[in-house]
Amino acid sequence: MVVYPDVQIVDATGPLEVFARTARWLMDQGRRREPAYTVELLAARRGSVRSSSGLELVVRRSFMEIGGGIDTLLVAGGIGAPRALGDRALVRWLRRIAPRVRRLGSVCTGAFLLAEAGLLDGRRATTHWRACQQLAERYPRVAIDPDPIFVRDGRVYTSAGVTAGMDLALALVEEDHGREVALGVARQLVMFLKRPGGQSQFSVPLMAQAADRQPLSELLAWIGEHPGADLSVAALARRAAMSARNFARVFTHEVGMTPARFVERARVEAARRRLEESSVGVEVIATESGFNSAEIMRRAFLRTVRVNPADYRHRFRIA
Repeated sequence: MVVYPDVQIVDATGPLEVFARTARWLMDQGRRREPAYTVELLAARRGSVRSSSGLELVVRRSFMEIGGGIDTLLVAGGIGAPRALGDRALVRWLRRIAPRVRRLGSVCTGAFLLAEAGLLDGRRATTHWRACQQLAERYPRVAIDPDPIFVRDGRVYTSAGVTAGMDLALALVEEDHGREVALGVARQLVMFLKRPGGQSQFSVPLMAQAADRQPLSELLAWIGEHPGADLSVAALARRAAMSARNFARVFTHEVGMTPARFVERARVEAARRRLEESSVGVEVIATESGFNSAEIMRRAFLRTVRVNPADYRHRFRIA
């Protein structure tokens, strides 16, 4: 894991803990005699690197000492990333070492460093939702997808902010050792869910908590809890005690998307949970989630999750 001053400490330590815990889990289960992974921090120089939280990380080797022998190379993000872009030695090293590693990836705004080295040119990538537009504007040759929590394009992986790096690490563990191991490690880490990469950075509960106006915050939460209700603009405006026109204007300003777009994403989120957690038919889930038909739900999934409901269930259903 590449780090630098003012790195986000969870970006660095979260994924590394997933790999280290996997190594211990496999040995505890008697499946391996030697660690499946060893983890290491790399930086411009040996010694301590101060993270954005003020805590310091101990780096035992400079990346300049490394010419090979890396299986998976990740670059952490953080508020120090813009300054790290000016470290030409780091950028040149990334460009030089990339062909020699099996997998290359970034956590959060670490994607900027991969892009600066030209390693994301012509590829799909993601980063923290707040930085997606900036990444797209600065590196137009990169196809930015702001929605998923992580993206794989060939052997290059990019993840959204902070804890999404742990989801990416679990996905890499699953690639190496299978789903059972990845789920066992997720349970050891008391992670609520081993989230698939296609899962959106969008979250109804978080959006509801972030809304400034209390009535609107309560309405967003209600939408998430009642996806099958009448969620037309007129019905929602009545519930908010506002005119339809004023409601649409205030909603878009506060939430950052139209009511119709929010409702669609809330319904997709509800349907996604049902697909993950139950064996109920797609038609029933479509009705429960507020879609008029399975075909309408299918089109909404393709717009939002980029796979149809049947494929989503097959790939991502919780064991």
